[in-house]
Amino acid sequence: MAAAAATLSPADAEKINNLKSDVASLSQISENEKSGFINLVARYLSGEAQHIEWSKIQTPTDEVVVPYDSLAPVPEDAAETKKLLDKLVVLKLNGGLGTTMGCTGPKSVIEVRNGLTFLDLIVIQIENLNAKYGCNVPLLLMNSFNTHDDTLKIVEKYAKSNIDIHTFNQSQYPRLVVDDFKPLPCKGNTGKDAWYPPGHGDVFSSLKNSGKLDALLSKGKEYVFAANSDNLGAVVDLKILSHLIKNKNEYCMEVTPKTLADVKGGTLISYEGKVQLLEIAQVADEHVNEFKSIEKFKIFNTNNLWVNLQAINKLVQADALKMEIIPNPKEVDGIKVLQLETAAGAAIRFFDHAIGVNVPRSRFLPVKASSDLLLVQSDLYTLKDGYVTRNPARANPANPSIDLGPEFKKVADFLRRFKSIPSIIELDSLKVTGDVWFGAGITLKGKVTIAAKPGVKLEIPDGKVIANKDINGPEDI
Repeated sequence: MAAAAATLSPADAEKINNLKSDVASLSQISENEKSGFINLVARYLSGEAQHIEWSKIQTPTDEVVVPYDSLAPVPEDAAETKKLLDKLVVLKLNGGLGTTMGCTGPKSVIEVRNGLTFLDLIVIQIENLNAKYGCNVPLLLMNSFNTHDDTLKIVEKYAKSNIDIHTFNQSQYPRLVVDDFKPLPCKGNTGKDAWYPPGHGDVFSSLKNSGKLDALLSKGKEYVFAANSDNLGAVVDLKILSHLIKNKNEYCMEVTPKTLADVKGGTLISYEGKVQLLEIAQVADEHVNEFKSIEKFKIFNTNNLWVNLQAINKLVQADALKMEIIPNPKEVDGIKVLQLETAAGAAIRFFDHAIGVNVPRSRFLPVKASSDLLLVQSDLYTLKDGYVTRNPARANPANPSIDLGPEFKKVADFLRRFKSIPSIIELDSLKVTGDVWFGAGITLKGKVTIAAKPGVKLEIPDGKVIANKDINGPEDI
């Protein structure tokens, strides 16, 4: 996929020149951020968008997307394991706010289970690794300007822990006003709304610009395992780490088999001899249905990424990481703005010997909504040493599908409406609509639909067992 040469029309060249002088006056951001932003906009204007020729797409072989079961077992020797782990750094993408779940502040401080937050679980996992093997795996948190202050306060409570915790910020870019192509902060909007974090593709340059990358390299660290902070399945995996070091793979993306719930997720393809990520945004309309088919594209990106630190350093210095630009139109106070973003997974094609590993679904357990919270707080999972593990008593390999109405959207409302989380080991699907309240010790099995009539409060009594039932009122319970 050769990128078109970045040539700008005279009109666009003038836009960029004007933008440069506008951006020069923004004291809130660094020189690195200013030039990064201008480069991104220039690339966008030059229309170097990647055009994929559908007929050239090939399904990756097992050499490129390695089946997890074919990875060699981890050495039994604890000293060997320590050696592996001492090369590793764990990085969590912590720029997201919990707003969609009705929370203020970073999403990673939502309580997931037993009063522990995402961040607590991550820290406990790494503490256990460091204690067990006598190694020193540091934790890095990439914040955005939205989550930075809160995260610093929260991290204080781990001061006595046996982990080095580092935080750094991803870039802060001005939103672009669509009408006149001026940065929003230059139009008198001085609030946070005038800015945006440009997606997690920014992780590589931010790691370098913050000075963290050089510090890690000087300590002999070799690989970073990066993942979303809300993915409870993204735990350190020694088999993957060992495989990458042995085979000198500079980049590895964990993928997992697609289900009907994941049809929009990016997938790995072989294209002109290289492995790369194909996102739905790059697919022409006439091929979208094919892209979503589970038959042709069987895997999707979990955003659990393992990347060689030397390789990141080399590519960032050469300004070689030109990932596909994702234009994200928004509206602020009635003004149409544009934010340009990139995704870390798209960087795969710039690294040598890049691979995917087709991992078990258990490594992808994101909590995006209160319905996911219901799953992880239920008896479907157990919590030990910071690891959320699936209950072997569940026979069906797939999780139940859960659809909770808007009354349950905010975490606080969700928690109020359940006296205790029901047992769902034998549940296939649950759909809840209306003003429904759950008592304690309830068991749900098979297919259950609960719909309160408009204006009516429907309470499910304590201890009820509901199996394969449609409930529309108290008389159906």
